[in-house]
Amino acid sequence: MRFRPCIDIHHGRVKQIVGGSLRDAAGGLGKAEADLKENFVSDREASFYAALYRDMALAGGHVIMLDHRDSEYYEATRKQALEALRRYPGGLMAGGGIDPDNSGEYLDAGASHVIVTSYVFKNGQVDFDALDRMRDAAGSDRLCLDLSCRKRGGDYYIVTDRWQKFTDVKLSAEVMELFAGYAAEFLVHAVDSEGRQQGIDEAVISVLKESPVPVTYAGGVGSLDDIRRIKSLGEDRIDVTVGSALDIFGGSIGIEEILACIS
Repeated sequence: MRFRPCIDIHHGRVKQIVGGSLRDAAGGLGKAEADLKENFVSDREASFYAALYRDMALAGGHVIMLDHRDSEYYEATRKQALEALRRYPGGLMAGGGIDPDNSGEYLDAGASHVIVTSYVFKNGQVDFDALDRMRDAAGSDRLCLDLSCRKRGGDYYIVTDRWQKFTDVKLSAEVMELFAGYAAEFLVHAVDSEGRQQGIDEAVISVLKESPVPVTYAGGVGSLDDIRRIKSLGEDRIDVTVGSALDIFGGSIGIEEILACIS
């Protein structure tokens, strides 16, 4: 089990948000902004956190761009992400609006991997032609698939478009086995728990421990007991990322405490 650091960027600023509150502006920008619940907004650049993680030798983290590519804020968010990647070359992955045409830019800037979800789904199903194009562009050894999920009925379904749209694809051991032929890693946010610091989603973790490739869980961590529970339930095979609960993002848990907990 490893701790994976994160840098989430929205409107050109490092933030921690409640994942399920993120909306595009279909109902108007004011509606989207009103729905958004922010736990933390930093006055520091993304590159500051990249340097912090670099100096702590914390590799395999995630830089996530949360703005839609049509957003007026997208360029500011993209700039922040690229600067973070350049500050810690090889130490961070990049995700958010990644496709075969732009993946090389992030890899050239220093991303160890690119993270993709929305591009490889169409009409709620896996688009295998798109998946092949993405694998060919980035290389399967530098591709991380984001299989973040939300609960519908009694099952968990992969969600796309900044976690707003349900696909028809259930998160399962069989689906992970399929995707493992295309990607080196998975990143999975339990979206309904993301940013709430109210406990982890144990049902998601029970699925993830079957992953044939390295997988990182995110969502709901609010205490060191949650970290220990992931370690136990995941049989030491699932990595973890923590956002809002970290003291560097306004929470109460120190990175050093997490490292001691999982060692």
